[in-house]
Amino acid sequence: MNGPTALKLGTRRSKLAMAQSGMVADQVRRLTGRPVELVEITTYGDVSREHLAQIGGTGVFVSALRDALLSGEIDFAVHSLKDLPTTPAEGLALAAIPVREDPRDALVARDGLTFEQLAALPQSVRIGTGSPRRMAQLNAWARSLGREIETVPIRGNVDTRIGYVTSGELDAVVLAAAGLSRLGRLGEATQLIPVEAVLPAPGQGALAIECAADHPAGLALAAQLAELDDPFTRAAVTAERSLLAALEAGCSAPVGALADLVADGQISELRLRGVVGTTDGTQLVQMSITGATPESADDAAVLGRELAAEMLAKGAAGLMGEREL
Repeated sequence: MNGPTALKLGTRRSKLAMAQSGMVADQVRRLTGRPVELVEITTYGDVSREHLAQIGGTGVFVSALRDALLSGEIDFAVHSLKDLPTTPAEGLALAAIPVREDPRDALVARDGLTFEQLAALPQSVRIGTGSPRRMAQLNAWARSLGREIETVPIRGNVDTRIGYVTSGELDAVVLAAAGLSRLGRLGEATQLIPVEAVLPAPGQGALAIECAADHPAGLALAAQLAELDDPFTRAAVTAERSLLAALEAGCSAPVGALADLVADGQISELRLRGVVGTTDGTQLVQMSITGATPESADDAAVLGRELAAEMLAKGAAGLMGEREL
């Protein structure tokens, strides 16, 4: 007697993507009682050697996975949410956003140094990152400490990036704490960067589980996978991504955002912080807004649009370079 048919989970081939997808696969097996088979798919972002800011980060890591969903090659896909374009994809459903991992950035520096210790060194300091958002805020942070640093654009997987430090080519690199944690390598971070200094990318630390929504089997699976959804994580990342969309900025734009709950006694509110800056850190627009705890993702989206309007009124558009119109 044959058992239940396997669900095909589409994933990028990197160690991090495979680790993330493996975690979700385990949850889906327990939830559905069906085996889950990982299907490795190569995306344009994986094969291009250009810096993300040059190729336009929006969708470069997800398009091939979405094509596989729409063609029926896979049943569902797991993405890093920060890689997803903010515009909804026709024929696809964002079935679940599980509980978010730590959204902060992490510093991996030589000699176990923190950013403040690096900034205090007498010699020039070189810090690697592929993110204009990180460049803008790291440079601004260094300026606040009375120093200049050199931010160096880098690409590659976690091993490659940390290798720049161990080889002595760079003094430090900045990575997402969530990725290091999921790979079991968070202990290599010399500092978890406070969000007061560097706001993460919208959606950083969260995963997105996506299904085809244009046929009954896809809709049925999406309904099952909705059990993995965390309502607060969905509300928080919806506010962050709504800000990004209203700024008309892509995934590689120098935009940081973080939504979190602020509790005062019995009352809790959702606070959304946002930042836009030039990559040299000389100009930043950094603002926050607080609203009632959202009862729905639509409520959270309103908060994001309101903060975007305030930031645009303060000149944020002029700091982002080419916007996604």
